[in-house]
Amino acid sequence: MDFTERRQLWKKINTLTPQKLALAHHVLDEIREGSDVMRALRSHPLDEGGYLTKAALVAAYNQMVDSGAIQPDRVLLERIRMKPMRTLSGVTTVTVLTKPYPCPGKCIFCPTDVRMPKSYLPDEPGAMRALEHQFDPYEQVHNRIRALKNLGHPTDKIELLILGGTWSSYRRDYQEWFVARCFDAMNEIKHEGHEVHKEKPKENSVDSVVSVVNLPEIHSQNEAAPHRNVGLVIETRPDEINPDEIKWLRHLGVTKVQMGAQSFDDHILEINKRGHDVESTRKATALLRAAGFKIVLHWMPNLLGATPQSDREDFKKLWEDFCPDEIKIYPNQLLANAELYEYWQRGEFHPYSMEDLVNLLVDIKPTIPRYCRVNRVIRDIPGNNVVEGNTRTSLRQDIQEIMKQRGTICQCIRCREVRGKSVDSASLRLDDLIYKAGFAEEHFISFVTGDDKLAGFIRLSLPKAGSPATGISELDRAALIREVHVYGQSLEVGSEKTGAAQHAGLGTRLLGEAERIARENGFSRIAVISAVGTRQYYLDRGFERSEYYLVKKI
Repeated sequence: MDFTERRQLWKKINTLTPQKLALAHHVLDEIREGSDVMRALRSHPLDEGGYLTKAALVAAYNQMVDSGAIQPDRVLLERIRMKPMRTLSGVTTVTVLTKPYPCPGKCIFCPTDVRMPKSYLPDEPGAMRALEHQFDPYEQVHNRIRALKNLGHPTDKIELLILGGTWSSYRRDYQEWFVARCFDAMNEIKHEGHEVHKEKPKENSVDSVVSVVNLPEIHSQNEAAPHRNVGLVIETRPDEINPDEIKWLRHLGVTKVQMGAQSFDDHILEINKRGHDVESTRKATALLRAAGFKIVLHWMPNLLGATPQSDREDFKKLWEDFCPDEIKIYPNQLLANAELYEYWQRGEFHPYSMEDLVNLLVDIKPTIPRYCRVNRVIRDIPGNNVVEGNTRTSLRQDIQEIMKQRGTICQCIRCREVRGKSVDSASLRLDDLIYKAGFAEEHFISFVTGDDKLAGFIRLSLPKAGSPATGISELDRAALIREVHVYGQSLEVGSEKTGAAQHAGLGTRLLGEAERIARENGFSRIAVISAVGTRQYYLDRGFERSEYYLVKKI
C-alpha cells in the first residue's frame, strides 16, 4: 500500500458520520467521568466492525467545542491526544523538505534519487509528505499544522525544521522565498504573488539577491500570528559556514544549524569522499557558537574504514572541543542507490553485525554529557531499502532496555526531560554546568527536580580570547544566550496549567541567572538569538531590537 492509499484509508476510517459522531459523544462523556480512554473506545464498537480512533475522538471534541456543546477541556484533550510525545518537549515541530537540487557533496554512503533532495528517499515519512505536496513550502507547513491540530496538538508554537540536501547550496532567492512561504503558512496568509519567485531564481550571489518577498515584514507579522515560530532549523555542511553565511542565516530567521560532521578522522572523511576535513567542522562549530546558534552535529558510525573500536574513540572527540548542543547518531546503512554499494559488492565494505552495532551504542550513550540532547540514534529509513545491516527503527528503545539490564543510564537532555509531569517550582534546584567549548566558556544553567529530571535550561556562552570574528557589531563584547527551553507539554500562548513547567516562571528566572553570571564575568551586554515568534517574550524582559539579535544592557 503506497502513501496515497494509506492516506485515503486513514480519511475513510476517521470520517465522522452522524452515527460515529453520536458514538464519539458517548465515549467522550465516559472519559470525562474518569473512564480509561482505550476501555471506553472498546466498549462502543462500530456497526461495521472495529472501533473509533483517537483521531475521531479529537475531531468530535473539536466539533462539540465549536458548537458550544461543551466548554474547552484541556485535561480531556490531553487524554485523547494522539502521539502526545510529539509535543512533550515543549514545542510542536513541523518538518518540510526543499526541492531536489544538486549537492556539492560526493559522499559514497549517501543515497541518490532524482525525485528527492540529496540523501533522502521518497518512502521516508517526512519525504513522502513533501513529495505529495510537490515540495511546496506553504502546502507542506499548512497541511502539517492542520494534521497536528486534528490530532489534538497545540500548534501556536512551531519549531520549523527545513531538511533537504545542503541548504547553503540552494540559490539564495529560493531560500528566501521558501522561508517566506513557510511563514505565510504559519501566519495563515496566502500570497499567490510569491509563487513567481520559484520560477526563475537568480544566481547564488549575495550581491545579486532579488527579493520579491518582504521577509522582515512577514517576520513581523509572525510575532503575533496564530502559529508563532519559536525556532528555525536548517541543515548544511561545515565547509559552507563563514561570516557572510552567518549573516544570511540570521536574515532568514535561522536559530539552529544542523551539520554533518560524520567523523572526526581525516582519513575516514577522505576515503568516504566527504569533501571536507575535521578542521572545517571545528571552525564552523566555533563560528556558529560565536554567533549564538544552537548546534546539532550528525555522527555516523560504521563508515568505510571504521571499526567498532575506532568509532568508540571517534565519539570521544565530540566532547573534547566541538561540544554540540544536540546530536543525531546515524549508523551508516548500506543502500543500493549509494556508491558504497559498489564497495560492498567488491567485498571492500561490511556493515556491522547487529550485535556489534548495539554494543557500540550501548557503550557510548552513557558517556554523553548532560548539556547535550540525543535527537536520534537511527535514521528513519524503511528497512526495504537496506541491503545489509541494521533495519530496526526501534533501536533507541532496544538500547535503553539493554542499558537498563546492564545498570547504566544516559544523562542526555532527552532522557531527563520532565515532559508530561507536573512540576513543583519551589522544590527545583538550580545547576550551573560549566564547560569549555572551543573559544567559549559555556554555562548550561538548569532547573532540576528531586529525581534529576530537567524542567528547563538556558545556554549562556561567554566568548573568550580567540573567539572567531562574526562580523556582526552587535555581538562585540556581548555574552550570548543561545537557547532558553522550558519543558512540558506544549501549551498555547497565554494559557496556564497548574504545575506545568512552561508556566512556572522558570524562563524568567533562568534569564536572571544568566544575566548575573554574565555581569560577574565582566560583560555589560547580553544578546539573545531570538526566533521570530519569541521576540516579544524577550522584549517584555528588557531586551531591545538590533539588526540580527535582541540585546540588553546588564
